[in-house]
Amino acid sequence: MDYKKLAQSILTDIGGKDNIDQGWHCATRLRFYLKDDSKAQTKKIEDLDGVITVVNSAGQYQVVIGNSVGKVYDALVDITGPLGESDSEASKDKDTTPKKKGNILNRLIGFLSGSFTPFIGAIAGAGILKGLLSLFVALHWMSTTSGAYKIWYAAGDSVFYFLPVLLAFTAAKQLKVNQFVSVALGLSLVYPSIVQLGAKNITLSFFGIPVVPTTYTSTVIPILLAVWALSYLEPLLNKIFPEAVRNIFTPLFSLMIMVPLTLIVVGPIGSYISNWLATGVSAIYKAVPVIAGALVGALWQVFVIFGVHWAFLPLALGNIAKLGYDPLLPITATAVLAQAGAALGVFLKTKDEKMKGLAGSGTITALFGITEPTIYGVTLKLKGPFYCSMIGGGIGGIIAAMAHAVATSFTMPSLLALPTYLGKGFVGEVIGIAVAFLVSAVLTYFFGVKNDQPAKTTVKPVDPKTINPNHVYAPVEGTIVPLKNVKDQVFASGAMGKGIAVVPSSDIVKAPIAGTVSALYPTGHAIGITSNNGIEVLIHIGINTVKLNGKHFKKLVKQNDHVKVGQPLVQFDYKAIKKDGYDPTVMMIITNSKNYKEVNPAPDTYATNQALLALVPIKKDKSKK
Repeated sequence: MDYKKLAQSILTDIGGKDNIDQGWHCATRLRFYLKDDSKAQTKKIEDLDGVITVVNSAGQYQVVIGNSVGKVYDALVDITGPLGESDSEASKDKDTTPKKKGNILNRLIGFLSGSFTPFIGAIAGAGILKGLLSLFVALHWMSTTSGAYKIWYAAGDSVFYFLPVLLAFTAAKQLKVNQFVSVALGLSLVYPSIVQLGAKNITLSFFGIPVVPTTYTSTVIPILLAVWALSYLEPLLNKIFPEAVRNIFTPLFSLMIMVPLTLIVVGPIGSYISNWLATGVSAIYKAVPVIAGALVGALWQVFVIFGVHWAFLPLALGNIAKLGYDPLLPITATAVLAQAGAALGVFLKTKDEKMKGLAGSGTITALFGITEPTIYGVTLKLKGPFYCSMIGGGIGGIIAAMAHAVATSFTMPSLLALPTYLGKGFVGEVIGIAVAFLVSAVLTYFFGVKNDQPAKTTVKPVDPKTINPNHVYAPVEGTIVPLKNVKDQVFASGAMGKGIAVVPSSDIVKAPIAGTVSALYPTGHAIGITSNNGIEVLIHIGINTVKLNGKHFKKLVKQNDHVKVGQPLVQFDYKAIKKDGYDPTVMMIITNSKNYKEVNPAPDTYATNQALLALVPIKKDKSKK
C-alpha cells in the first residue's frame, strides 16, 4: 500500500491541514478534531483503498484504517508537520481552552480517549507483563524475591504507579495547557513524602488549612480534574503577566496555586468520586451478576462503535487502584472473543474472496484485542454476524459474571489478558470466552451470512445467432459491480455516460461489441470501440492506471481494427496492478448514452451469453418529415 498516497487523499478529503484542529491516532484509527466537519467528504474517504470506514463520534472525526494506521499517520505528519498546537503556541496571550464541540458527554468521551490513546499500548503491555509474572509465581517458575522478578515487576507496575504523570502530559495536550507544568503537578501527587503521609494517614496543614491524607498513585480522576482546573487558571495568568516574564511567572504561579489546591480540594473530590464509582460497580456486580454480565457482554462492542467505551477505562483503573481488582474487564473479554468467533463464521461461510480475506485477518486481530477492523470491515458491514456476536458475548458474559471472574491488573481484553484473570473465577472466565467464541461462530455460520456467492461472468465463444446488436457483453471475467460503486468519482457519477464495472479475475479484456477500434491509448489502459450500429463503448482498465505508463499492459489490437464480440483486446496483469497500489476494476462506459432511451442491465446478465447491458434506442417520430 502507498501510505503517502493514502495519507494525502485523506488530508485532501477532510478539508486540508487548515481544517484540522488536532490529530492523533490509536491502535486502528486516525482521530481528528476538525474545525468544520461539513468540509470532510466522508463518502470519498470511505471509498479510499485502505480505509475501512469513517466514524464521526464523541466530537471526533475518526478514519478507521486498521493495523497499518501508524504508518498512515507517519505519512500524514510528513506531509503536514505536527498536528495540533505546540506548547509554545499554547502559552501565548490568548484563550487556550479547547473549543467546545458537541454535547458535554461527547466532549468528555473525546477528552478521555485523547488522554488515554497515546499510551494505551504501554498500559496494555504492562498489564500483560504483571499477569505473566503472577502466572510464573503460581507455577513456581519464579520467586518474588528473585532479581528478575523485581526488575520485571518494576517494568510492569511503574506505568500504573506513575499513571497520574502520564495522564497529566496527555490531558494537558488535549486541553492545550503547558504539558510540563501539568507533569510537575502529576509528579507532586506521587512525590515520595506525599505518598508516605497518605499511607500513614498523617494530616498536613497548609497555612492552617488541613490537607486530607490520600494516596494518588495509580489514580485517574484526581489528575484529570486537576489539569482541567489548570486549563482555566493558565489563560488567566497569561493575561495578567506581560509577555516578557510570562514564561516564568505563569508556570510559577500555576504550581504555587494548583498543587495545594489539588491536594486540598480537587484531589480529595476526585478520590471520593473514584471510591464511590468503585463501590457502586462492585455492589451491582455482586447483587445482579447475570444482568451485569449479559448487558456488558452483549453491548460492549456497541459502546466501542459509539466511542463511549472510553468512559469505562477510568472506572476499570479506579477499581483496580481502590479494590485491587476489576470485575468488568473479564466480561468485556467475552465480547471481544465473540467478535473473533463471528469473523471466523464469516470466513468459513462466505464465498466472496475479498470478504473471506477480511474475515480471516479480522479473526486473528480480534483474538489479540483489536476489533475495529473486524467490526467495521466484516460483522457490522454484514449486520447478521454482529447480532450473532452480541448473543455470544452476552452468554459468555453471564458465565464470566456468575463465576465472579476479576482482573487484578489492567490490560486490553483479549487472549493475551488471560494471565491477569488468574485467581477465583479464572476457570469460569476461560469457559465464558470459549462459549462466546464458539456460539458466535456457529450462529454466524448458520444464520448470520446470506448466500453471498458473487455473480461471475464467464467469457465463452458467443453464438453469432444469439448476439443482440443492442446488447453489450462482458469485457472481462470477474465480479460485476454497479458503476456508482467504483472508487473514481468521474466514472461513478455517470459524467462520462452510463455503464457497468467488473472486478477482474482474468487477465484478458475482450471486445464487448462487434465494431471498430476507434481509440487505443498508447499505455493500453483504455480502449474505445464503436459498434456497427453506433454504440460507443469505452473500456477503462483500472483507476489512475495511466500513471503506470503501460507497465503491466499489452495491446493485442491496433487502431481501426475491426473486432468481433469476445475477441481479445488487451492483456493485463491485474494482480501486479493491485500490488503496485492501484485498483484494477474494469469500467465499461457507453459514452453516447444520451442517444439511448435506456441503458440498463440486460435481463440475461448472468446467463451464458454474458450480456451485461441492454440499450433501448430512442424511437424516431415517423410523423415528422
